[in-house]
Amino acid sequence: MNPTPSPITKTHWKRGFWSLMGTQFQGAFSDNLLKQLVIFIVMAQQWPKEKLDRLVSDAGMYFAVPFLLFSMFGGWMADRFSKGRVMMWVKVLEIAIMTFALVALAMQDLNLQLVSICLMGAQSALFAASKYGSLPELVPDEKLSWANGIIEMLTFLAAILGTLAAGLMANAFPGSSPWPGIILLVLSIAGWWASTGITRVRPASPDKPLRLNFLGELWREFRWMKGDRDLWRANLGNTGFFFIAVLVQMNLLLYAQQILKVDPLENSVLQVALAIGMAVGSMLAGKLSGDHIEYGLIPVGAFLMATMGLVMGMEGVSKTIFTVCLSLLGIGGGFFIVPIAAVLQHQPPADRKGAVQGAASWLSWVGISIAAVLQGELSLRLHWTPGQIFWFCAACAACTGVYVTLTRPAALPALLKRWTTRRNAECRMPNVE
Repeated sequence: MNPTPSPITKTHWKRGFWSLMGTQFQGAFSDNLLKQLVIFIVMAQQWPKEKLDRLVSDAGMYFAVPFLLFSMFGGWMADRFSKGRVMMWVKVLEIAIMTFALVALAMQDLNLQLVSICLMGAQSALFAASKYGSLPELVPDEKLSWANGIIEMLTFLAAILGTLAAGLMANAFPGSSPWPGIILLVLSIAGWWASTGITRVRPASPDKPLRLNFLGELWREFRWMKGDRDLWRANLGNTGFFFIAVLVQMNLLLYAQQILKVDPLENSVLQVALAIGMAVGSMLAGKLSGDHIEYGLIPVGAFLMATMGLVMGMEGVSKTIFTVCLSLLGIGGGFFIVPIAAVLQHQPPADRKGAVQGAASWLSWVGISIAAVLQGELSLRLHWTPGQIFWFCAACAACTGVYVTLTRPAALPALLKRWTTRRNAECRMPNVE
């Protein structure tokens, strides 16, 4: 049965939008809970440092590889079918995957637990293009930057709570308890229920053929996107962001264990500080952007990430200062990613939004995969300390900020001018008592 068209109006878009937000929140929470719980199970083992570092890196790769294989298929589904219906059926798949994860966690079988992470990566790859591609269909154009701020904020808030829940469960259920798996299964059912409220719009390209050669399809999308300078740069910026973000996150796990010597719960608190910063930065970016895409926030975010990464890598930094810097780095990340996400959604025509999101997702997971491999190489082969890896992340962020400033020199001055004009206008407003 074809989905009923539901055009965006000023008043009737909210139910579908908030249903998507609930679905995304649950998915991000469950992804982080499962992945971090398995990592904490690995780190609790009395294994040599080299083996622990490698397994932490491998866990990231298990989640990343499915995105490289299935992102373009997810993009085709988003264009070929109603994005709302795609998301609903992908959530049904998640229920089956979480049933498998329940068994893996209850059996304490590390190999099966890693497979469950891989399966969740595949599910997320199929979900991603429909999730981001649907935003322009669910909200009015002038709300797009705001909607991106909300979805990024809720995603990082879900990451906060999922990571914290993983630390709590690692302490509360150290043995072969079925409860973590049961909780994940119940959450997946709740996510499916939320997905049934997402507005069903007509497929953007119902006759789009499925091409099994996803590398050829990727190449075609890349060639098309390179014809749009802003869209192509947004793809590169999106990839760079996820490379830096994942390298920081993975390195943080090892820094907390090896330098700060904290337990899984305290380790989770540090992850929470990073995610809170990302959530706040995303929300502020959406608010500051107003009814347009604010390119000037990108270099501001990049330089803030670079400065905080530099401080975090210094020897002898107190835990308090480190945590504050971690949150500020997260705020910089929110400033950076929200305008980029808005470009990726707004710029493509309606019948290519899913394919563009699939290609962007594929590129971002190339960055994530490189980060997972590089973390292991820097730590094991080159014997870099966690602090030195933070410096490397800072250098990458600084290079990105310089590139954006040079290639779009008017963006930052325009941002400062708008802020100054807005502030002066507010100062001139009369006080009414």
